[in-house]
Amino acid sequence: MTLDQIVSILVVDDEPQICRNCVKILDNRQYEIEYALNGIDALKRMESKKFDIVITDLNMERLGGMEVIARINVSFSQTIVIVMTGYASVSSAVEVMKMGVFDYLPKPFTPYELRAVVQQAVTRLKLRDQQARLIDQKTKKKISHQLIGESPGIKKVIKMVQKVASTDANVLIYGESGTGKELIARAVHANSNRNQNVFFAIDCGTLSEDLLSSELFGHVKGAFTGADKDKPGIFKLAHNGTVFLDEISNISREIQARLLRFLEVREFLPVGSTKVTKVDVRLIFATNKKLEEMVKAGQFREDFYYRIFVYPIVIPTLNKRKMDIL
Repeated sequence: MTLDQIVSILVVDDEPQICRNCVKILDNRQYEIEYALNGIDALKRMESKKFDIVITDLNMERLGGMEVIARINVSFSQTIVIVMTGYASVSSAVEVMKMGVFDYLPKPFTPYELRAVVQQAVTRLKLRDQQARLIDQKTKKKISHQLIGESPGIKKVIKMVQKVASTDANVLIYGESGTGKELIARAVHANSNRNQNVFFAIDCGTLSEDLLSSELFGHVKGAFTGADKDKPGIFKLAHNGTVFLDEISNISREIQARLLRFLEVREFLPVGSTKVTKVDVRLIFATNKKLEEMVKAGQFREDFYYRIFVYPIVIPTLNKRKMDIL
């Protein structure tokens, strides 16, 4: 947020006069102010427009302030909330502060008190925005060091890595052999909030179906000939980390089905076990094949394809990145 940026404010109260008074008190060129007479109308307005600050009453007939705050925390988490109420008490103040509201304004309040708390909220907005920009710049610099290149294609890849690293969404990397698919996957992991945990890379094209299943999901003693002890799989070992599955086009439809199930519920059965294991693992996939053509040919599960095709990253071929080759 720049110093001259307009701050959007929504006042929520079932007393029209209070809303109008707040608008009048805060009327200046820095603020764009609207008001809603109940919580339902307030949330509808927030769905169609971004508000930086919400000033809401606690006690309203149609969807009270507590419910409004809870919805804001879930769906509009960047919005700063200020609570005003004529039924002030220590217990209610503690309760709303626990919900993460910025401040608590007992009624009746003076124009000075309202302006002061709103100005403090605006200061918080600006500081938060400055911090976010600094983090963004550091992330860009870090990714640029990891992925060196000046071609338009690799710059697009760097931008995509920055975008997906901050999420837990599934990533599918397309690229010919030797173009650096694992390097891209490692960059996503290194710039994510999982970077203090492990990164595993598996080449699915070099393992048989049984061996791949055992490597990923683990097995229990006696699951098959030679299984003389329990073995934790990579998914269990990678809890809170990242697993990179290269050449995903080579896995069987049965393994695809098991991976699809894992992506849906984040749990799996080790080979030979009846006990479900739950883990938190991010999966990054890669291939040098056109999976959509394999789907049409019946060689790749359509449901699995659409599950992993959330954030595709296409690495340009080396002959399109000649300026990046030393």
